[in-house]
Amino acid sequence: MFSKTCEYGIKAVLYIAGQSLQQVRSKLSDVVQHIGSPEAFTGKVLGTLSRHNIIDSYTGPHGGFEISQERLHVITIADIVRAFEGDEFFDDCVLGLGMCDAKHPCPMHHSVDPVRKRLMKVLQQTSVYELAMGLNNEVSLLIR
Repeated sequence: MFSKTCEYGIKAVLYIAGQSLQQVRSKLSDVVQHIGSPEAFTGKVLGTLSRHNIIDSYTGPHGGFEISQERLHVITIADIVRAFEGDEFFDDCVLGLGMCDAKHPCPMHHSVDPVRKRLMKVLQQTSVYELAMGLNNEVSLLIR
């Protein structure tokens, strides 16, 4: 459903969030190991997340990536999706038509629109904190 970049972005944020809950900064190598992504690619993904103020990046011997405790509750999965896919993910026509809305629908518009709205609502209501807690409690996992 999401691009590979977005998938890795979500996984990276969730891993970093779980570590942040334990007051630990994540190193690039740790993120790579725990989400199963290539290192150079992961570096670019983390750069995008940092530029969109989803994660905080620190350099130096005590550097790494983290998310402040307060922001863990505020950042949603929709925020991460927007960082990689833009608003187009939520707004563009599923068939790629330039103009598609209720007045000028594509053949799939009326079928897909309710599903898209529900998905958007779920992504907007799902906080990084909520999912990170599932990881820390070993209710869910990021890699098989």
